[in-house]
Amino acid sequence: MSTTKLPWHLVRRSPLHGNGVFAARDIPAGTRIIEYTGARITPEQADERHPANPDDPFHTFYFSLSSGKVIDGGDRGNDARWINHSCAPNCETAENPSGTRVYITALRNIDQGEELFYDYGLVMEGKITKKLRAQYLCLCGHDVCRGTMLALPEKKAAAKKKAKAGKKTVAEAISTPDEETATPREKASSGKKKDKKKDGKKKGKGKKKADKKNDKLAQK
Repeated sequence: MSTTKLPWHLVRRSPLHGNGVFAARDIPAGTRIIEYTGARITPEQADERHPANPDDPFHTFYFSLSSGKVIDGGDRGNDARWINHSCAPNCETAENPSGTRVYITALRNIDQGEELFYDYGLVMEGKITKKLRAQYLCLCGHDVCRGTMLALPEKKAAAKKKAKAGKKTVAEAISTPDEETATPREKASSGKKKDKKKDGKKKGKGKKKADKKNDKLAQK
């Protein structure tokens, strides 16, 4: 009898953006779905390799590890590099204790056919300007969308979330009966900026951090 395990995922074109990764079968919460793989390089090497595509400089497959290394998913990487971003993800990334490997894990039960997402939470050096946020624009369409794939300071993120919640309350207060029964619009597009990324996932120059547990890391 074969002991080969069926994969949890499959790759196909995403209705949100480029390639996407989808649940090949029902995935229980807490399942380690796939490891993010690729060549291990130094931050200096990541800078030297950037941009991989001069015509699309904000698109990379870099994933920074707490050990100091960077995984270049575009160099001998696997399907994990195609997982798209969302501000309301159904997956998260988690490192091993030594900070040398990272895995994508299900945050909740995921139904067969659902697209997999995690929050890239890209960490950039220096001040996060409006221009920088626009360059890493998120269009996931969720109520909690912060508008960018960049990790924002907690106070700013909390303030924005509160303001957005306030707007929603006002909208509900003045909604018509038809509006009240309407189905909310779900994700309009993936967290990857369409005009910045062609097929990929992650953006950034290896500046992204991976926390040991619930990190907000990036992958392409």
